[in-house]
Order: sequence, then structure tokens, then C-alpha cells
Amino acid sequence: MIDRIYVPRDMAAVAAGADEVATAISTQARQRGLDLQIVRNGSRGLLWLEPLVEVETAGTRIAYGPVTVDDVASLFDANFHKGGHHALCHGPTDNIPYLKNQERLTFARVGIIDPLSLDDYRAHGGFAGLDNALKMPPEDIVTAVTDSGLRGRGGAAFPAGIKWQTVAKASADRKYIVCNADEGDSGTFSDRLLMEGDPFCLIEGMLIAGIAVGATYGYIYVRSEYPYAIDTLNTAIDQARQAGYLGTNIGGSPYSFDLEVRKAAGAYICGEETSMLESLEGKRGLVRFKPPLPAISGLFGRPSVINNVMTLASVPIILDKGADFYRNFGMGRSRGTLPFQLAGNIRQGGLVEKAFGVTLRELLYDFGGGSATGRPLRAVQVGGPLGAWLPESQWDVPLDYEAYMAISAMVGHGGIVAFDDTVNMAHMAEYAMEFCAIESCGKCTPCRIGSVRGAEVIAKIRHNEQRDKHVALLHDLCDTMEATSLCALGGMTPFPVRSALQHFPEDFGLPRPAHNLDALISETQPC
Repeated sequence: MIDRIYVPRDMAAVAAGADEVATAISTQARQRGLDLQIVRNGSRGLLWLEPLVEVETAGTRIAYGPVTVDDVASLFDANFHKGGHHALCHGPTDNIPYLKNQERLTFARVGIIDPLSLDDYRAHGGFAGLDNALKMPPEDIVTAVTDSGLRGRGGAAFPAGIKWQTVAKASADRKYIVCNADEGDSGTFSDRLLMEGDPFCLIEGMLIAGIAVGATYGYIYVRSEYPYAIDTLNTAIDQARQAGYLGTNIGGSPYSFDLEVRKAAGAYICGEETSMLESLEGKRGLVRFKPPLPAISGLFGRPSVINNVMTLASVPIILDKGADFYRNFGMGRSRGTLPFQLAGNIRQGGLVEKAFGVTLRELLYDFGGGSATGRPLRAVQVGGPLGAWLPESQWDVPLDYEAYMAISAMVGHGGIVAFDDTVNMAHMAEYAMEFCAIESCGKCTPCRIGSVRGAEVIAKIRHNEQRDKHVALLHDLCDTMEATSLCALGGMTPFPVRSALQHFPEDFGLPRPAHNLDALISETQPC
């Protein structure tokens, strides 16, 4: 039996030298007269161990990492291709605590299969959801998604089933499924890991969505900084089309559906759904006024389902295992799982898929291992550059959409960026305004001008120029941006600014309130 060695082809692993490691393993095997099969899988999400090389022996995958080219010869000397002991050995991959303590639904296959093997995908449950969907009336598919409790994973958390139901009921000569893969939030990479590690899962999810709402064509709008994901998706789409999963009469059914990848325009604002539609139509990425909603008049003026990668990739398991199976994960109105992404000053950065209800403290320490510097963690931004900065007093609030809204924060796309006690939060607040100024599409005044003025006002506060007057002005400016901006970019930029002022006033040269506001907030959170 030929030994199989898995070396990730994921962009993060490649950046860490995975291609060179794969070449070195192949060269060493040939020189030693060994017949090995090298499989380029996706990343398991343990990014601090990349390149993570796995050896399949006796039905078990043994992990070694992080492996460099210089380690390859000693690995062979230790018979690692048979699971031999080595200083880089972590034992069976599935027993690594970081992986073992997750609930992987969407990422169940990522890192396990060859991403571009249809046989591998089918052997691990792929297209089971589609097979079920083809046997169901379209309205029953929408009902299953609705009953599962699946909400949009792009940040707004709008119930996916309601959006699908709106598109399904709309009358039009053509409808579209649009996947927003313009993953631009800081500290986020789950979309990329899925697209590079299990592209057929996304294709299957879009197929099911198309059948459910009567759409016949789809687009995957991928950020231009993801060339590996774009290439992987294009290859997977070609294979799916050749196998009869795309095109006309899918699986011998009366349904037809095809899709293509579109490279994004390189602007953060194009992650907003209406700006993305403008870009897809070949126009400048400007926010559209609502109404009409994209579900009624979206791409090319037709009814369109717009979901992000994680939302659509969650659909196959719902149609395979059932709505109740998926709904049994999570808490409150936040059902299922979310792939949280640990980044910033964290010792064990990577992806952790957990059911809603896990706490930030668990993610930071049980999975992340604390700070990379060894210094105390001080502030954590959750939900991207528009997310609030959370102090330690709020790290035990369950990660749940409603619980986080109650503390003026958001879960968003699940990005978590940690900072130790050397961070200056006044500087970070100023950066939030600068980021908005740079990335604003310029269509509305509160975002375009307010962000520029905001950065100027925070700079004056930091330099103690009429500090009290400018703090009051900053609060007024945040009120204006939040209430009158056309989209979430301007409307949510006040989140990080206000949270920095509230929880870290000393960094602005302001006194802390006499009462412990952070503790008070923490004590009043819902269970």
C-alpha cells in the first residue's frame, strides 16, 4: 500500500513554505527509493503549525509541524512516512486539542480531502444535500433553511431563509445567486480557507440555493488578493460542469444552474452587498439606495440571493442532516456554528469552528494560548475593523448575535484580533476613522467627511487640545455618522471609537469613571 502524505496547498501554508516542503519530500522519497503519494490538501486551520504535514498510516493521520525544508531529511530518518516519532510530531491529528475540541460542520472536510477531487468530496458526504434537494419541492428547501435558524454569516445576521423566501416569491424572467467572497475584514480568513480547502461545498450550496428560489445562474465575487482561491474555484467549477453538476438538467432533473467566478475590484466597500452588485455590473463600487432590496431588484435589476461564503457553505449539511440537526447547535436565535478566526497578538492563531455560545475567553486561552508576546492581553476587536474593542470584563459574554448587540458589539464574520497591554487605544480609535476615510465610496457626506473630521478630532484629543470640547464633538460626530450614513461602513465606524473611549479612557487622557463601568456592563449581560 502506497503511503499518503498530505501537504497543504492553502495560501497561508504556501506563504510559510509548503510548496518547497512538498518538493523536498518528493525529492527525498525518490532518492531513498520510496513510493509515496503526496496529496495537496487544504489547511486544517492550525496556522501556527503551518506547513502542517500529515502522514496517513493504518487509517490514522499523524501530524508533523511546522515543517521546513531543512527538517525533511531528519523526518525521513525517523521514518515519519510510517508515523515514526520526531520532535515535530503531534501524534494523531484528530487528537490535537485545538482540533478535537471544535464542532466542525462547515469545515468538516477541510484539510481532510483533496480539494479538487470530486471522488474525495463524494466519499466524505459531498452532494448528499444536493441529492436530497433534487427530491424536494423548492419551497420545502426554503423551509428547511428557515427552520435550521441559519442567519447570514457576513455580519448582518439576517435570516437566510427569509431572504430566500422573498426571492422565491418574486416574479422575473431570471434570478441570480450571488456569493459575496470579498473577505476584507481584518483578521478574517475563513472564506479563503473554505474556498481553497473545499470548493465543491460552496458550489453545492449555491446549487441548492438556485433550485430553492428558481435561479439559473450564479456569481462568486472573490477579492483580488485571493489568487489561489480564484484558481481553485475555477478548476472546481470546470470539474463540476464536466460531471454534470452544473449546466442543464442537473442530476437528470429539470433544473439548470451554472456559475462563474468574478475577481473583485480591490475595494473594501465592495464587501457591502449593493456596492458589490455595482461592481459585478461593471460600474464603480458605490452603495445603492434601499429600497428596492436586492432580493427584489438586485443584480441586473433581477431578484437576487446575496449570501457570503459561510452562509452558502452551511446549506449542504442542513439539506443532508436536516434542519433540526443544525439547529441543535448554538443558543438563543444564534443557531449552528461559526468559524472564529484568531489573529493579532495570539500564540496559536488559526480557525476554530464552534457552536454559538462559546466565550471570547475560551477562544483566546483554551484555543489561542494567550498572547504571542507573553504579556497580558488587554483589548480584543471582534467582527472586523468596524467591531467594538472589548476589555477583559466582557470576555465572558457568550458569542451570540443578540448578546453582543446588548453590549454595543457585533460578532460579524467571526474575526478576532487580540492586542496585549502595550496597545494605545486612542491611536486605534484614530485609525478606525482613518480606515473609514480611506475606504469610503464617497457617496454620502457623513461617511466621506465625517470620518476625516473624526480622525482630526481624535488627534486633537490625544494632544490635549481643548480635550473636553473635542470629546463632546466626537460623540456628536459619531451620532451623526451612525444615524445618517448610507451603509454600515460609516454607520458602524463609531463602534470601535466609542468602545475605545468607554473602556480605555486613560489612553485619551481622560479619567476613568468613579464606578467600574466595565464590571457593571458585564454583570448586566444576559445569560
